[in-house]
Amino acid sequence: MPLPLVYHDDYSPPFPADHRFPMEKFRLLRDHLVDSGLTTDADLLRPQPCPREVLALAHCPAYIERFLDGDLNAGEQRRLGLPWSEALARRTVRAVGGSLLAAELALEHGLACHLAGGTHHAHYDHASGFCIFNDLAVIARYLLEAGKVGRVLIFDCDVHQGDGTARILEHTPDAVTVSLHCENNFPARKATSDWDIPLPMGMGDAAYLKVVDDSLNYLLPLYQPDLVLYDAGVDVHQSDALGHLNLSDAGVEARDEAVLRHCREREIPVVGLIGGGYDQDRAALARRHGLLHHSAQRLWQEEHRAIARA
Repeated sequence: MPLPLVYHDDYSPPFPADHRFPMEKFRLLRDHLVDSGLTTDADLLRPQPCPREVLALAHCPAYIERFLDGDLNAGEQRRLGLPWSEALARRTVRAVGGSLLAAELALEHGLACHLAGGTHHAHYDHASGFCIFNDLAVIARYLLEAGKVGRVLIFDCDVHQGDGTARILEHTPDAVTVSLHCENNFPARKATSDWDIPLPMGMGDAAYLKVVDDSLNYLLPLYQPDLVLYDAGVDVHQSDALGHLNLSDAGVEARDEAVLRHCREREIPVVGLIGGGYDQDRAALARRHGLLHHSAQRLWQEEHRAIARA
């Protein structure tokens, strides 16, 4: 079977062309993966919207209702940073459903990727930093409460700290939050993750990859999670508008492959979520996000060749 990849056409609703958030990147990522021969549109798995009662495992029910009904006040709207629409609301609950489906596929098959996800700035009762509902926290709470996992480790490599994830899961001991982020970047007021790994501005490929390897070599044996949620933000890239780190395309690709390989060599299921990326060159941004899926595909093929030989 092909590598499980999750996507829906709802992910890139109509959006102001001059907006800072690149809403079209999800559609462009799908196009890139199809054009590069990695997958076909027919092979992409389409998720259902996440049910409200599942969202409520990590979010305030009143906030869920206000957002879905379009009743955010001016302050909440400003903090979100995205113009509300019915299409955005539909996209939001569908995308959380996509992350949940990808996580369940990873538990079943060892590896899966979403063509969206990683909305780590969303808090219990408010949106922040383009993030409305926190799919990482929702997945962790749902899988733990359903008894499908005993421990989840969130390995967040987005350039910005996963503050919403850290705060929502602060009192969920079996959800381990790890954030590698540029120390002098959004959010100004950091939360406290289980493991915060602040990185200096301008850090390049070699130093960054050493931090990734050292962190996983320590944390994975320590916690022995049943699932890793990998937020593969590409805003660590040297040309990203909101990043302040200095990774090349090769560095991002090496990071993605390293994270996935660390997990799979220990037989830990891992799901890849794309996280942030804000390059003004939208085609280049889509290709950069696609490095995650190409890395996953190589690992998937390796594993299945090994199984065939056994």
